[in-house]
Amino acid sequence: MALAALTLSSCGGGNGGQRTDAPQAYPLLVVKPEDKSLAVKYTAVLEGRQDVEIRPEVSGRITKVCVEEGANVRKGEVLFVIDQVPYRAALQKAQAAVATAEANLANAKLSLEGKEELFKEKVISDFELRTAQNAYKSAEAALLQAKAEQRDAENNLSYTEVKSPVDGVAGMTSFRIGALVSPSMAEALINVSDNSRMYAYFSLTEKQALELTSQYGSLDDAIKSFPPISLEMKDGNIYAMQGNIDVISGMVDKTTGTVSLRASFPNEGKQLLSGGSANVILTYDRPHSLVIPQGATYEIQNKIFTYKVVDGTAVSTPVEVFKINDGKEYLVTSGIAEGDTIVAEGAGLLKAGTKITEMKQQPKEQEEQK
Repeated sequence: MALAALTLSSCGGGNGGQRTDAPQAYPLLVVKPEDKSLAVKYTAVLEGRQDVEIRPEVSGRITKVCVEEGANVRKGEVLFVIDQVPYRAALQKAQAAVATAEANLANAKLSLEGKEELFKEKVISDFELRTAQNAYKSAEAALLQAKAEQRDAENNLSYTEVKSPVDGVAGMTSFRIGALVSPSMAEALINVSDNSRMYAYFSLTEKQALELTSQYGSLDDAIKSFPPISLEMKDGNIYAMQGNIDVISGMVDKTTGTVSLRASFPNEGKQLLSGGSANVILTYDRPHSLVIPQGATYEIQNKIFTYKVVDGTAVSTPVEVFKINDGKEYLVTSGIAEGDTIVAEGAGLLKAGTKITEMKQQPKEQEEQK
């Protein structure tokens, strides 16, 4: 019996020598529900509404550069002019061909009308009438072809004025007067970016996306009902204007297991740049939530634990949490309940089975002096 008592005493109650009969003072927290608004950050890539490469549709030498790099341009504004002389000549030639075809059609019509009268009087054979009819149809077809070639010539002449298809900001260009350009060249004449609105592309995990649809009922309802979101710039500042989620992908990426979303932000001051990156900040309203400080938890093998105080003793308890991106708190989804008492700080230094007594709060002035 004496040997057994000695053995138990040397083991220290299974706590590595930690005396559990000496209460230790820790700040305690009685878990109470509260309405919480969570702000969660997601990395996003920024893109303008449109980034358009301007390319020539006809070949020739540039005779005029009408755009200034970095300038605001309007839809339909002329940016470059390509040598128009050969295309004006081609148009005049096509117009002459149309006039000739119209004359030929008029002659064929007169001939056909005369043949029809002679055929009625049985002066000519059926073969001669049909020949006149076929000649008239050929003249009609020739006129249609000539008019089509005229339209092509008109289009080609209009293409010598290279115009912006959108409102936006002109980029940089290396093309100057005298440069030879063609539709087949690899380099664009210039880029025009419509950055009046910016799109922020980011992703949620499949689980988060399902929670979103469960909260609002469907993807369409989530888009309509989700509150405005904020954008955190690379320098840490919050963009002055809020945006809205306008697209949620209906597919899960098989490689990453994520769902893509797009948020739209106004960009009147051109502060946001296409191709940049930022953090979108989503807010989640979680009424009647259990929120605990991160100092009340510790982590083992990617699992999070806290210490409940039961009959004055620390009991290690696993919890599931929704991480709040403020580095201070966790929102507990399971593991503890309203009214439970937990150790509020120093959980990483505590051991299960330790007797706990509540630490008295120091006056605020003393805490600030420390």
